[in-house]
Amino acid sequence: MRSGKEMVMLVLVAVLLGVVSGSSPASDNQPSQRWWKSMFSGASSSAVVNPIGSSVVFPMYGNVYPIGFYYVQLNIGNQLKPYFLDPDTGSDLTWLQCEPCRGCPKGPHPFYRPSNDLVACRDPLCASLHASEDYKCDEPERCPYELEYADGGSFGLLVKDTLSLNLTNGIRVSHRVAIGCGYNQTPWSSNHPLDGVLGLGKGKTSIVSQLQNQGLVRNVVGHCLSSRGGGFLFFGDDIYDSSQVVWTPMSPDYSHYSPGYAELTIGEKGTGYKNILVLFDSGSSYTYLNSQAYQAFISSLRKELSGKPLREEPNDKTLPLCWKGKKPFKNVLDVKKHFKPLALSFSNGWRAKSQFEIPPEAYLIISSRGNVCLGILNGSEVGLDNENVIGDISMQDKMVIYDNEKQVMGWVSASCDRPPTSKAGFM
Repeated sequence: MRSGKEMVMLVLVAVLLGVVSGSSPASDNQPSQRWWKSMFSGASSSAVVNPIGSSVVFPMYGNVYPIGFYYVQLNIGNQLKPYFLDPDTGSDLTWLQCEPCRGCPKGPHPFYRPSNDLVACRDPLCASLHASEDYKCDEPERCPYELEYADGGSFGLLVKDTLSLNLTNGIRVSHRVAIGCGYNQTPWSSNHPLDGVLGLGKGKTSIVSQLQNQGLVRNVVGHCLSSRGGGFLFFGDDIYDSSQVVWTPMSPDYSHYSPGYAELTIGEKGTGYKNILVLFDSGSSYTYLNSQAYQAFISSLRKELSGKPLREEPNDKTLPLCWKGKKPFKNVLDVKKHFKPLALSFSNGWRAKSQFEIPPEAYLIISSRGNVCLGILNGSEVGLDNENVIGDISMQDKMVIYDNEKQVMGWVSASCDRPPTSKAGFM
């Protein structure tokens, strides 16, 4: 989620030509702490289209474990070169590692060569990247930016370039959008072979916000992550049936996607934690609870596992807490019966509470050693303070939707293995 230290830091969907290379697995002993393909065909068109009835859908690749992240392909530039980006609802700005690049880890593609179309210092898009209105730039025709994450950072200039995408109505569009040319990076702690970050947040520089301003799609972002790996990302609102979705108001008090405060239950029993602030962040592989809620959860978990054929395995460093069985586990289904589901209930002033359910398979992984490990981590250890983050692991096999126009968020159980071709395609 790129929030706090990690929070910060193209024109419609994707014909995404098949991905050309596989991903390098993340280290088995280092949980990801980053807060951070062609389906439709049609005639080319550069005209602005009516967004109603159109969306953009991007196939996603990767998984929570062992790869440690999901990614999408975008085709950018006048010559439409491919780039693999980390889709991050916790960040606004989309940026690419940019030539010449200092301290940049090698990505799957050559560094991006920026266009000469610079965003000026006083441009509203530039202003949205700065905390105060009296920001200054060394050169008036340039907009520098600085993004800081828990495990690295990106420094660069804001430029405009062409993004060519296909709409679900068969029309291909090409428009110019503002992206970051990251020419100076501080190394990430984990070896993610990516070309940059796809910012999907609520801010003006978010790709979806820019596309809405150009009249291309509604300002709606959604994703569907498969527990078997892959999934899809979409912009717009024509691929889901709104009546099937559990909706809750989006809190106006936070710059990131949040339904506000929730009550945490374990196995349908209250924990006493009724006011925990929850953020949703596709840039985080794992889920994080604040220190108090985490300790309460761990205490309950250990009590439930007492007498079960599981024992803690401190020698497995895949995640902070792992358990060993009588024999190696092949998948989470082998062990889920020993764990209870979690749930977060949001009231937000509505009569009926909106409940986000997290079954065991949405918070456990099986390590390369055949042990079961807990994918819910202590947020205080990564500087989250009182924030609680729902990461990729807990959003698997759900379509999660962020409607910035109606200011609501929603989710529904879904089959995420294939991108949908209709509103009923995800059910």
